[in-house]
This record gives sequence, structure tokens and C-alpha cells, in this order.
Amino acid sequence: MILVIDDDEAVTASLSLLLKQSGYASATAATPTEAIARIERDDVALVIQDMNFTRKTTGEEGLELLARIRRRAPDLPVILMTAWGSIELAVEGLKAGARDFITKPWTNGQILHAVGTALGVPGDPRAPSGEASGRRPTRADLAERYDLTGVTGESRTLVNAIDIAGRVAATDASILITGESGTGKEVLAEFVHQNSPRKERPLVRVNLGGVSSSLFDSELFGHVKGAFTDARTDRAGRFAEAEGGTILLDEIGELDPSGQVKMLRVLQDRAYTPLGSDRVRPMDVRVISATNRNLEEDIRSGRFREDLFYRLNLITVHLPALAERGDDLALLARHFVQTTRRTYGFPELTLDESAIRWLGTRRWPGNVRQLRHVIERAALIADSRHLTVQDFARAFDRTSERDAEDWVPPVGTMTVEEVEKTMILKSIAHHDGNLSRVAESLGLSRGALYRRLEKFGIEH
Repeated sequence: MILVIDDDEAVTASLSLLLKQSGYASATAATPTEAIARIERDDVALVIQDMNFTRKTTGEEGLELLARIRRRAPDLPVILMTAWGSIELAVEGLKAGARDFITKPWTNGQILHAVGTALGVPGDPRAPSGEASGRRPTRADLAERYDLTGVTGESRTLVNAIDIAGRVAATDASILITGESGTGKEVLAEFVHQNSPRKERPLVRVNLGGVSSSLFDSELFGHVKGAFTDARTDRAGRFAEAEGGTILLDEIGELDPSGQVKMLRVLQDRAYTPLGSDRVRPMDVRVISATNRNLEEDIRSGRFREDLFYRLNLITVHLPALAERGDDLALLARHFVQTTRRTYGFPELTLDESAIRWLGTRRWPGNVRQLRHVIERAALIADSRHLTVQDFARAFDRTSERDAEDWVPPVGTMTVEEVEKTMILKSIAHHDGNLSRVAESLGLSRGALYRRLEKFGIEH
């Protein structure tokens, strides 16, 4: 039997009818007390519960009821129902043991999919066996529910992050992705976009650390002809490019106070005005932000606005450092060898098992990004296409060398273009992906650096 807990008779009647038509027996309860009595008395296989039962709208009552249910029936699956403003508390519920949550208003398909998944109904191709058994899902379980293209790894810490991100992907909830530099925040943003209803629309990436305050309005919101001296034509901003899709605001913690005020206004109003225009344009964009900074500390120091922080982090997903991901390093190393084969035209490139073990003994302050760069360097400077410990030792040491002459590879081992690309990659790793510092260190303008990034196919 499925127990529906909600004080709204219209909700319980609607869900009871839907469940009956789909072949499920159900019962209802209007209060937490009545619900607990039902669970203790009847054979309840699944609970669908609201987050509020009085005039309060904080969702705390729902979390309290969930805790009571978990104490009495730890293995009983619970699906939370929440209005838009309570999604953050619903995610807290997931962490506290809820199986899933659905947002109001829902569709019948959403309800039946959530129920089928929670109960492990045979024949439902998207019902993960791990969730049906009450254990935490594995990567294999998540692969049955989501498109995991581009996501490499199966460690518990990574799977937990994917699990939370996947559950909110279908909503329009704003997500803040945190983690050290190089942990794969852009990859997670792509995962959310590809598993959302907006996947057919663009995912636009904006590195806010590389946008100067003087270009902020034009870059983000666009401008009209004549807005400033060099504005010879109208230009669509990044929000316009992302219309109907998703925008990734990378390095959100680097925004200066003026940019923070403007961003807050746009997120509050869901609208923006191009520079030089008096026409307000509505915005239909899902916002994902990413940072390697501790924004809560920045709030306490007065560096970051608290009201903007709460606009950005309706849901926070933290990505673990590479050191916290167990055996994922070996999986990632093999994956990057495969991508290096395609990128550089080295189809015969292979990886010695002893090299994998050696890589596992190293420190990776640059995380996944640094591992990728080291593997690319090793492939470029190796004497053969079978990468050994010696090849990686040479490539790894050069990531921290300051003497340019000592870095130069032996004559005949690399072309000028390969040297240029490798030096750019080296600088990106050294500066933790800060392109402003990369351009400065290489003696390039940002425009010249971007042209080289596009030329060599370097993601940024």
C-alpha cells in the first residue's frame, strides 16, 4: 500500500485516483500523527508526503515527519512533495534518507516514474536496483536514470554528487557547484544540462574571472548600436545566447561588487536590459554557478553579497578533490589516454600498469585538470607510444619547474605548434585555469590567448 500524506484533500484525492488507475492500492493521512499511526498499523510499502501541514511554509514539518518515519521504519521509501520555494529543504530531505522528491505542480508521468523507481517495479527500465533495495545508488544505478556522457568515475563521493545533481536536473532550480580548481565543475554543469528539459537549447559558459568590469554589461546582457564608441552594431549578450537553455557562471566568486549588484537584479527580476537600450527583456534561462572559493567566508568578510549567494545556491553540489575519489584516478588516467589518442592522432598510445600505480602515489593539487595535462604532456614528450613511469616522471616534474630552458624538449621530439600548445597547457595548470593570469604569463592579450585555445581545441 502507498500512503499519501497531505492536508489538502484535493491533492490526496487526485493522487489516490491516479494510483488506483495505475494499479496501486493507497491510503491517505492529513496529519503527521495520523500518518505515523498508519505506518505502525498497516503494511505500507511507500510514503508520498508533503513538506507542510499547517500555515507554515518552511518545509520543516516535512523534515520532522521524515525523521520520525525513518526512526520507525528505516527501510520504508519516502517521496517528498514540495513547492518551488522548498526545493532546498527537499534536498536536505534526500540527505536525511528520502528516496526522491517531486515538485508541485507535477505531471502524472513524474509521479508514476518516481513511484515505480522507489518500489523497483519490474519492467520499469529506469528503476535502479540500488534504490529499490534501499542502499545508496552506484554509478551503474545512476546510468539507468541519467545520461552520464562525459562523467568519468564511480567513487562514492562522486556518485553522491551526481545523485543530488541528477535529482534536481529536471527542475529549474539554480545550482551552485563548489570544489577545488580542476575538480570538474564544468563537466557537472554539462551533466545537469544534458539531463534537463532544456538539453535541446544552448549551454552557454561564461568565465566571470576573465570579464572586466568595463565589459560586464556588454558581455552578459549585450548592447545596441551606438551604446559606446566601438558599438557599431547590436550585439546579443551571453544571457540572450542562453535563452531557453542554461548559463554557467563560472568563477562567480570573482565578481566585483558592481557586478554582484547587477547579477542580483537580473536573477530577481528574471529580466535584463541591453547596454544602451531602454527595453527590458524577459529571461528564460536556467542558472548554474561554479566557484572554488568559500563564498560563506567571503560573505562574512564583506566580499560577497549574502542576498546574491542565496539566489545562486538554491541547491549546492560539492565536487570532491581527486584525492577523495579513491580508484577514480586509474579510470580517469585511462580515459585521458583515450582522449589524447584522438586529440593528437596517436592511435597506438598505451599506458603501462606500473605508471598508473605511480600516478596514484602523487599529490594532485590541480586535481583532474592537472592529471589530464600531465598525461597529455607525457604523450607529447615520450620516446614511444607506450607511456611508462619515466615518461610521467618527466612530465610531472615539469608542471612545477620555473626554468624555461630546462623545460625545452629535445630537438626533434616536438613541433613548434606542439611546444606552443604544451606551454599553454602548462600555464593553465600552473595558474589553476585563471585565463587572465595565463595570458599575462605568456605575454599574450586575452583575445590572442582565446584564438590559440580555439586553434588547439583546448577547453576553457
